[in-house]
Amino acid sequence: MSIATLIKTIQDIMRKDVGVDGDAQRISQICWLLFLKIFDDKEQEWELTHLNYKSPLQSRFRWSNWAKNPEGITGEELIDFVNNDLFPSLKKLATSAGVVAHGRVVGSVFEDAYNYMKSGTLLRQVINAIEEDVDFNKSGDRHLFNDIYEKILADLQSAGNAGEYYTPRAVTQFMVDILDPQLGESILDPACGTGGFLTCAIEHLKKQVKTPGDDEQLQNSIHGVEKKPLPHMLAITNMLLHGINVPTNIRHDNTLSRPLKDYAPSQRVDIIITNPPFGGMEEDGIENNFPRKYQTRETADLFMALIMHVLKYDTGRAAVVLPDGFLFGEGVKTTLKRELLEEFNLHTIVRLPKGVFAPYTSIATNILFFEKGGPTQDVWFFEHPYPDGYKSYSRSKPLTIEEFDLEKAWWGDSQRKSRKTTEYSWKVSAKEIAEKNYNLDTVGKNPHEVATQHAAPEELMAEYEEITRQLAEAQDVLKAELMRALGGQ
Repeated sequence: MSIATLIKTIQDIMRKDVGVDGDAQRISQICWLLFLKIFDDKEQEWELTHLNYKSPLQSRFRWSNWAKNPEGITGEELIDFVNNDLFPSLKKLATSAGVVAHGRVVGSVFEDAYNYMKSGTLLRQVINAIEEDVDFNKSGDRHLFNDIYEKILADLQSAGNAGEYYTPRAVTQFMVDILDPQLGESILDPACGTGGFLTCAIEHLKKQVKTPGDDEQLQNSIHGVEKKPLPHMLAITNMLLHGINVPTNIRHDNTLSRPLKDYAPSQRVDIIITNPPFGGMEEDGIENNFPRKYQTRETADLFMALIMHVLKYDTGRAAVVLPDGFLFGEGVKTTLKRELLEEFNLHTIVRLPKGVFAPYTSIATNILFFEKGGPTQDVWFFEHPYPDGYKSYSRSKPLTIEEFDLEKAWWGDSQRKSRKTTEYSWKVSAKEIAEKNYNLDTVGKNPHEVATQHAAPEELMAEYEEITRQLAEAQDVLKAELMRALGGQ
């Protein structure tokens, strides 16, 4: 059974259940079930590979002991077990003293999770469908998780909110490739969503692992924070499937709720890679965690202030997706951009075309690459072109990683000394940007773009009249055909 068919089968079963209302609840239900299945598969692996591994779960709460048997508990007995035994026990793992790290991971996933299903018979059907078709101890099935959550995100989009935590894979891969994280460096995504940036970073680092000590460095280097329970659950699951055995560094929290002054120098990080939420407003009081010069309720601006603060001095580097509004915005945005130029090396801005995030949002976006320890001398802009024949991207024609070969060939070495002006790239001095009141959008217009040559007004009018005539003819033909089909009535 394909992943799409499996998810559809599960959702069709859930639609019969009176307790599950809408796509968001169905998806949440699928996610906690998948998590328990995956965690159980991982525990079986750890029991073989980790000396003296002991499950943090009571035996009766392990998936293999209550869910695996297709003829196991069902009906009212199953619902009673899930609601009154399983969930209370798993939720306690988040706050109980003395819980081992694996247990805290489970607790963080379940502290805001709920069972919405009312029918134990239908719940048993869902469990059996998952158990029959997915085995995450098979390497082939592990790779299917990406397909599972792509399908889940597609369904979330129809529920209206997937864009909050989805970044196209080609974008995450390109940003990781450019930052080129190394073993021993700490990597943070402060708004990690389902963990797309972090899984790309993990796969990049795995190529450098040669010894158990290297693997331990990798395990400890990945950090993420996500405030919403559903994407956090997906991120934890994603980490497990990408080999982060105890993803306690993927926290369920709002990064912005911690005052900037509370970050000690030892808590700064080498790399930040993120697509922070934009267009949203934070709750009252969050802005008080920031110095007055940064105080705003606009989420993306607060994240930028945080990112700039927690990067390590002299060695910290970042890649951040931001909308056009940040480039031309004023107020706090101007303050942030001035500091980016004066205290950081904002060396590159890749301007992405509209549609990269389609169908989640049509907002034009940019990737800002910068290093701590400025000041900036020049900012290079690179305007990413559509492939030949494209006027936009879509779900069936998404942006691909191969398209970024253009940027990679132009990028140059770590010092970026070999860069040249091309039809897609140009350089602007920090002095000129300051003179333009730090409007990065104004200076970020491609100076090589050929202006569209419009025809003379009389030619355009003649073309319009000809199109109108052809349309009227087509309407007359269609009307005649309809009359003939209806017997001349």
